[in-house]
Amino acid sequence: MEKFVQIEKVGQTFATKKGKFVALRDIDLTIKEGEFISLIGHSGCGKSTLLNLIAGLTTPTIGVLLCDGREIAGPGPERAVVFQNHSLLPWLTCFENVYLAVERVFGEKESKQKLKERTAAAISLVGLDHASSKYPNEISGGMKQRVGIARALSMEPKVLLMDEPFGALDALTRAKLQDELMKICQATQATTVMVTHDVDEAVLLSDRIVMMTNGPAATIGEILEVNLPRPRHRLTLAHDPAYIGYRAAVLEFLYEKQAHVEKLAA
Repeated sequence: MEKFVQIEKVGQTFATKKGKFVALRDIDLTIKEGEFISLIGHSGCGKSTLLNLIAGLTTPTIGVLLCDGREIAGPGPERAVVFQNHSLLPWLTCFENVYLAVERVFGEKESKQKLKERTAAAISLVGLDHASSKYPNEISGGMKQRVGIARALSMEPKVLLMDEPFGALDALTRAKLQDELMKICQATQATTVMVTHDVDEAVLLSDRIVMMTNGPAATIGEILEVNLPRPRHRLTLAHDPAYIGYRAAVLEFLYEKQAHVEKLAA
């Protein structure tokens, strides 16, 4: 499907004590089914606001968002969100945290045995079979984030939305989870939209990188198509001229084109 997620003439304004704050303006973006999109830009450029609009957590001031031909009017199980904070319930095991989501989505039409099978499959997909019975305080930060991803995937979403899911992790753990995410997305063919500040992460994972202008009143500045074959291997790409070129293009946008905008506004 060429037009799976459609964002048409979307703007977002918030009421504050100092008056109206225009966070986003004139957002037009079409996302294909199975595509991996990264949203990147400086702090305050509305990346998370745009992700929340796709998730249905907020409603646009103007414009419309569609998913699979239907207007996004609120949260729904077809759009799962993974936040930087894993948000696991500490009194539940890893299995139980995932089961909670499975039961919410499929509980009315499937047996408990089927629900348990779905849960186990999601945990296995992120490589956490050995930690299934552990509690959140018994596992590492990277493993907690994997449980969060498993919980999202267990809902069999049409769209996976990720808000800097690896931002709080150390570099080695982040790299490992990026590699895992590439495998998972290839296996599930989930349409994925991820907010990131990490240029290398964006180039490694994405089919397209959506680069946002500085806020307030941020909009899409440029969209970069990343035509690197899959599966992708970070060590191979580190010396690939095309990878280096894509990385340079994003850096140029962020630190030359948008830095210039900031100077003009100062």
